[in-house]
Amino acid sequence: MITNHRVENATIGFYKFCFRQSLVFNNLEPVLVDNYKFLKFKKTYKIIVGVVIFFTLPTLLLFCFLYFKYHEPLPNGSKGKQADDLAAKMLVAINYEAFIATDVFEWTFKNRRHYKWEKRKNICEVYWEQYKISLDLNDSRQHKAYVHSFKVDGDLAEKLIKKAIKYYENDSFWVFAPYRVFDEGVKRELIKDDLLVTYTNGDSYLWNLDNDGMPISFKMWTSEFPIDGLEVLWSNWKTTETGAKLPTLIKLFIFGTEISDIKGTS
Repeated sequence: MITNHRVENATIGFYKFCFRQSLVFNNLEPVLVDNYKFLKFKKTYKIIVGVVIFFTLPTLLLFCFLYFKYHEPLPNGSKGKQADDLAAKMLVAINYEAFIATDVFEWTFKNRRHYKWEKRKNICEVYWEQYKISLDLNDSRQHKAYVHSFKVDGDLAEKLIKKAIKYYENDSFWVFAPYRVFDEGVKRELIKDDLLVTYTNGDSYLWNLDNDGMPISFKMWTSEFPIDGLEVLWSNWKTTETGAKLPTLIKLFIFGTEISDIKGTS
């Protein structure tokens, strides 16, 4: 028969056991929490590393493949009359005289930016999104910037003008590069039957021409591309109203750059 005294002792013993266990758990709690945080961080770290590897490894492998397959050193050619004659032949093929006689050129690059270049005044209007920038290529003090047709000044205007200049320098090259082979400071060399042109920024392009002198493609040695000697196709040439010929498709591998809305008026 269990007495009240024994029940009280059992109850007190149970409470003491629970108390001791709570002390043990309280002592372990910081350790358990730290372990949990570490395991959680470790899992997150593995996920991040996995994502980085997933996206960078294929890119790195592709770059290595392209580099070893297409990379070429810049060739050395011969300067002089033969190189100049080949450059002149190209200018005849694309109708350089018509280019000189054209007052205004217009084009759209990648369906993103539109240009109107008044060649005689050397003023180019650059349009993209809600912006219009008027670049005076003879006098940078005359640059103007507009947002939604309202003229802006200050830091915003300066930022937009810098962006427009960058756009113009890049996009106009892909339209008019063949016409610039006799610009001041440009160097020309003959590489077998091809024409190596080094422009004033130091970038070199090896033009491949057909029998009539029309540009088919060029290989590039530029500061912007880490792989030297990549070939870019120039195709779908359009003859403007004035007779000047301009490309409408520039293609690198499977990637094409469309040049549309081309106009040339006198």
